[in-house]
Amino acid sequence: MPKERKTLSDAVMQRFMTAPNSIQPEQSPNAVSIRLIKLPTKGQPRRYFDPEKMVQLVKSVKEHGILEPVLVRPLQNGNYELIAGERRFRAAQEVGLEQIPIISRDFSDREAMQVSLMENLQRDDLNPIEETEAILEILAITLDISAEEVKSLIYLAANAKNRGQELKGNVLLQLEAIENCLAQLGRFNLESLRSSRLPLLNLPPNILDALREGKLEYTKARAIARIKDEQQRDELLGEAIANSLSLNEIKERAKALKPDPRSDSNPEQILVNRMAEITKYLKKNRVWSDRKKHDRITKLLDELENLTKGS
Repeated sequence: MPKERKTLSDAVMQRFMTAPNSIQPEQSPNAVSIRLIKLPTKGQPRRYFDPEKMVQLVKSVKEHGILEPVLVRPLQNGNYELIAGERRFRAAQEVGLEQIPIISRDFSDREAMQVSLMENLQRDDLNPIEETEAILEILAITLDISAEEVKSLIYLAANAKNRGQELKGNVLLQLEAIENCLAQLGRFNLESLRSSRLPLLNLPPNILDALREGKLEYTKARAIARIKDEQQRDELLGEAIANSLSLNEIKERAKALKPDPRSDSNPEQILVNRMAEITKYLKKNRVWSDRKKHDRITKLLDELENLTKGS
């Protein structure tokens, strides 16, 4: 099964890479009414368009028209679904063009999404969040699972490696398919995707928005996200954007921040935090397999329970 999925990925990549180049400028691609082209309802990795770059593109379209055709696929009702070239399409709409040059290809739903994702990955201005999400979607299509399941597989591989465990069966085949697909894309390997990009998807929403809009580099975003106090974190985020702080400046300011005074002055909260940390550690640790440690922990829990009931 993984081999078939990989072949499909290769075939779609090849079709996409060769199709636009097969039409020379002097051949004049088909032009259709812009009203016949519809945006896809899902699968577009690009969610943010830089306003300044869009202004420049609109100006270029006014002066020269659409120089590079957009990629579409035909729909049953005589319309077309846009596969690649959304910025050009939006600029043409803003200028008020009646027609737009197209290259039409018969793609299935799955192929259309895959081609759209691959095309966008080749653009220089995809922000790190969009790039990461696009790669996860491509992997999900390749394995015929969800993006969340792809993430789980990647974390499973890392945990198994740390514990010296060997993965077998379908999980191993899926991981090999992921590695093959990443090699084709040429962006990351399994470990670098896990360590440098997946953590970005867990950033606070306002930091994610700053990344999407190109206001902040992802290394700076990760440094700011490490600040636990929300107010301090938001203030540093605003300062970093407003003053274009360097990564070193952000780290220095983060180091200089005072701990949340509420945690220092509230002994109950300190105990609650310690209990939460211990519980987290117990879940990850193999201490339960040691009979002596297991009995000791059980005894301590009994004492803690009796202590709290008697208070």
